Amino acid sequence: MDEPPPINLRRVATEVGVAVSQVESVVALLDEGNTVPFITRYRKERTGNLDEEQIRAIQKRVKTLRQVAVRARTILRLIESQGKLTDALRRQIERADSLKRLEDLYLPYRPKRQSRAMLARQRGLEPLAERIWSGDATLGELDEAARAF
Repeated sequence: MDEPPPINLRRVATEVGVAVSQVESVVALLDEGNTVPFITRYRKERTGNLDEEQIRAIQKRVKTLRQVAVRARTILRLIESQGKLTDALRRQIERADSLKRLEDLYLPYRPKRQSRAMLARQRGLEPLAERIWSGDATLGELDEAARAF
């Protein structure tokens, strides 16, 4: 399995209200595949007697921060490939603490999806579509106009 992206455990500790060493222990135990009830009951000595609620809060926040870190890495790569990545934008992306904030930062750089309407406009079909929508042209006129395409 891939190495989880680095996250700020001090931030998690502050948010949950526990020591950084406790967060490190919980993250290590969770990464080993241990469940929250197992850690709560049988690894109290390693977690400093954290209760199940605190361990779940750590688990949830670490999961979120890891998702943010992975998405930030992807967004940085995508914007960099477009040649539009500035130092200021890089710092903003690296400091983002939620997926919503990351997506808001990425929105101006996101490639536009190609809809059928966009493809038709690129092929020059917009005038024909306008004539159809207006309802002024006869069927014969529309057939003749469509032959050009």
